[in-house]
Amino acid sequence: MEPLRHDDPRLVGPYTVLARYRESASAVRYLAYGPNGGTVVVSVARPALAALPAFQRRFQAEARTAERLAGGWVQPLLDSRTDPSEEETLWTAYGYVPALTLGEAVAVAGPLPERAVRILGAALAETLSRVHATGAVLQGLAPDTVTLAADGPRLTAFGALGAAVSAEAMEGGRLSVRLGYLTPEQLEGEVPGPPSDIFVLGLLLAYAATGTTPLTEGPAESAIERIAHGTAELGGVPGELRPLVARCLAKEPGERPTAGAVAAELALEGAAAAATAEPDGWLPAALSASIAEQAARVDALYTPLDGSRDGSADTPADAVPGAPADAAPGTVPEPDTRTTRIGRPRTSSGSESGVVDRPTAALSLPHARPEPTALPLPPAAAPVPQQSQSLPPVPGHQGPPGPPALPPGPPQTPAPTRSGAGRFAALGRPLGQPLGRRALITGIVAGAAGLLIGGGGVLALADDEPSDDTDNKPADGTPGGLTGLPPEALWAYEQKVAADEVLNAAVVGGRTLVLTTGSGATGVDVRTGKRLWQKAEVASLHQALPVSSGLGFVAGATGLLWISPASGAVEHRVDYADGIKGAPGLKVAGVAGTSDGQVWFTGSYRTGTGKAAVVRTHLFAFDLTTRKELWRTVIAGGRAPLTPVYQLIAVREADIVVRQDTKSLLPVQVRAAKGKSVYHCFNRVSGKRTWSKSFGAVPPAGGSVGDAKGRLYAAAADQLYAYDTADAKQLWRRSGAPKVPGQKPFAFGTGTLAGSTLYVANRYQEVYALDSESGVQRWKGTTEGPAWTGVPRISLSESGRTVLSADGLQVTAFSAKDGKRLWKFQNAGGPAPSPAADGAAVATPSYQPLMAGKTAVIRRGGTFYALPVD
Repeated sequence: MEPLRHDDPRLVGPYTVLARYRESASAVRYLAYGPNGGTVVVSVARPALAALPAFQRRFQAEARTAERLAGGWVQPLLDSRTDPSEEETLWTAYGYVPALTLGEAVAVAGPLPERAVRILGAALAETLSRVHATGAVLQGLAPDTVTLAADGPRLTAFGALGAAVSAEAMEGGRLSVRLGYLTPEQLEGEVPGPPSDIFVLGLLLAYAATGTTPLTEGPAESAIERIAHGTAELGGVPGELRPLVARCLAKEPGERPTAGAVAAELALEGAAAAATAEPDGWLPAALSASIAEQAARVDALYTPLDGSRDGSADTPADAVPGAPADAAPGTVPEPDTRTTRIGRPRTSSGSESGVVDRPTAALSLPHARPEPTALPLPPAAAPVPQQSQSLPPVPGHQGPPGPPALPPGPPQTPAPTRSGAGRFAALGRPLGQPLGRRALITGIVAGAAGLLIGGGGVLALADDEPSDDTDNKPADGTPGGLTGLPPEALWAYEQKVAADEVLNAAVVGGRTLVLTTGSGATGVDVRTGKRLWQKAEVASLHQALPVSSGLGFVAGATGLLWISPASGAVEHRVDYADGIKGAPGLKVAGVAGTSDGQVWFTGSYRTGTGKAAVVRTHLFAFDLTTRKELWRTVIAGGRAPLTPVYQLIAVREADIVVRQDTKSLLPVQVRAAKGKSVYHCFNRVSGKRTWSKSFGAVPPAGGSVGDAKGRLYAAAADQLYAYDTADAKQLWRRSGAPKVPGQKPFAFGTGTLAGSTLYVANRYQEVYALDSESGVQRWKGTTEGPAWTGVPRISLSESGRTVLSADGLQVTAFSAKDGKRLWKFQNAGGPAPSPAADGAAVATPSYQPLMAGKTAVIRRGGTFYALPVD
């Protein structure tokens, strides 16, 4: 931090500049005072670069990426100007958090202790996992772009510009950007993919743990050879971290772990939980003291209460902090509703403003001309990745549209030869000679400087050129778009509910999203996202179910309802009071499921009065066409309200298999089962219970699904089993391969059956397609998400061509045929998901796909998006 220079701006947008904070190759960062009283960091692009159209596009793209990643370990983007004008340059503004860069921290206190390295690496890996979830690459990691704050690390750069060690204008309006960190695949002229970020993450972990960066020793002219073939010196890295860092620095991209795997190995409970586990904080005392000193110096920049500034008596006593220097005495700056107050309060009341809630938007595919990516690109023979545009505003939501998608990951191109001349063929081209139409690598230069890895990539970004019809042609296997990007969201809808209400959602009739709560129901058009109706009389604590006649079935508070999905009108009604004989005051506890025109639900009712009153609990079967009760069977009571809730595990021609939900189990039931799951089989005609049994060591909450042939597929510990329910014989068993040496595989979840294929995932975010009869693997994919997002929920599109894996971080689509990953979806602008304290669950709602023909309605909490699939 240093005083302002004569050519530094005094005002940037609505912010009063106080001091120089830090600077990079492409921008200068200033500490500034916001009109609402908060301290902000304003990053102002260097004027010579800001005049280049190529820089402007890159600056805009990285600002969108920052907005897209807001939350977690990324500070929210408070304000920005990314459209150039003659009066003002390009800038972005973030809330100020006292912090040291990783480079500054190592200079102050030397290498970080192992615990701090783990938290740092887990936080960065969690952020990379969010980036890689869309198939994109960050390329923003460097010792000066990662900062260490008292509550955890922060990432401050979101692309090649932010992490550049040099950037300059070239002839013809091109932009030259020299990168600090290179990877072996970049030296071959390949497009960097997610593994490139992992390689750089490994370098940063080694630097944080040792104070030096591997591969820097030796003459600059041999830097390329060291990166491509040299062995990283990791002797100073703590022993337990060394294997992971070595895997991150593997020469072959395919041998490096995913970001989710790195995060799980460094801190399975999540970086946030690890950072707050110790009362003294996660950083050494010397760094904590330096951060506190920085905060005090920033405090000193503000006008003291006696009216002077920094001890000067020249400042008028009635000057208002935040007002321009030439403003009239007492002038109060215009309030800035866009700015988040972070830091010490500056208002007279001492209150702090809340965080601005930017609208959320789905990541989408472009329909108009795409912008070039800000990443190094391959030779002209390879296709150029494209970048998406923003989603239209959320219906009914005021404010600007959400940010667009991150740039896509690398296209599937043949790997270049690894023989001598071919390996570095890209190096022979003259600097500035284009290799393609839009934005291309023009050379790689050697030379070591400071913490750089003996070399840097130079990008020559040409001005934009007219688009042609080939720019927007969809890639094979992706519905309407490029691999790695989701199809464009059709709409977004948000349902507001009270904090204590449970919101249930289902697609009825293929065209209506029916949302039910205890106070009412709402119908939303799946095609448009517009609300069709609201009905208080259709209130239900249970999910609506589709009926073969096109109606929806709802177990309401006073009766069973058959509703029109188009209008919400009740077409038929069976009151509990008189429609179900001998069950006065029936209360439905849970709807197990429906199939072949039948529905099964559990309920309880009271008979007798006073001391003679008895609560009876039954499993009911109802015919949805005739609206008549088929049978009821007495079942054991459960927890309050004394009615068990059953889950439908399998529907067969002669019977159904159910299991009681763990939340409704009585303690005596738990003890009797000895920690195992108990399944019950009922005859579909008579309702007679034919058997109750356990299978292996499957626990009460273990993932379970059955087929029509009498097989049960269930998860126990880290294994997946198949049983014959007739004799409880084990048919086959398999486990997911561990990614971490000495680490057992993670537990499987509930699978989805389609024909002879079982689709299932484990907590390690691996998705399998297995032969249901033999357990043989047909394919395996990965979502690349962290383990603490929970076991993904697997759904299948109605056509059976697309497998959707949904967890607390994202929805990932795979081709059901070969497991090819098609795209990933995250809602943008919202907070990052974070692990629970025990690392076993996510603190934010998980995604849930609901199928409606060729549309998948993606739910997260009370927010819904519609994506075309197949």
